[in-house]
Amino acid sequence: MTAVRPFRLPLVVLVIAVSTACASTGRHAPRPFPTAPTPAFPGSPTPSGRSLVTTDVLSTALDLLGTPYRLGGSDASGFDCSGFVQFVLARHAVSVPRTVVQQFAVGDPARGVEAGDLVFFRTAGRRASHVGIAVDGESFVHAPSSRGVVRIERLDAPYWSARFLGARRVF
Repeated sequence: MTAVRPFRLPLVVLVIAVSTACASTGRHAPRPFPTAPTPAFPGSPTPSGRSLVTTDVLSTALDLLGTPYRLGGSDASGFDCSGFVQFVLARHAVSVPRTVVQQFAVGDPARGVEAGDLVFFRTAGRRASHVGIAVDGESFVHAPSSRGVVRIERLDAPYWSARFLGARRVF
């Protein structure tokens, strides 16, 4: 008769415990697909419609921070202000014209600045001559010729607030 090895009993107990721990009880129903996004905070609305597009548009715009300014530029190698806006919005199936003046004619005037709005400025002459995309009600992302890269600036900065022309909602 062979002797029972002392580690055999603990091994058998371990195998039984592992195999029963992995067994499904069948009590959990699968989650329906697709699920609605859950609010970030209890009681807050779930994002939908414009807010989802806004989030995507801003994500694209912010991914381009640091891209060089290039007069007439409309791709990721370099942008002017209206080329930047057109490029970002096109990535989300929002079509706008190429120039600042043309972009100022599309969409609806916004009473207050919200994330995703196009913000326009008079930097040369009396007409709209510069455009950016509002990050929120206080800042915007744009491709300025000075200091030469896509960046975020405050709407209440003296230079920009003195030249602010208005905001337009295009989506």
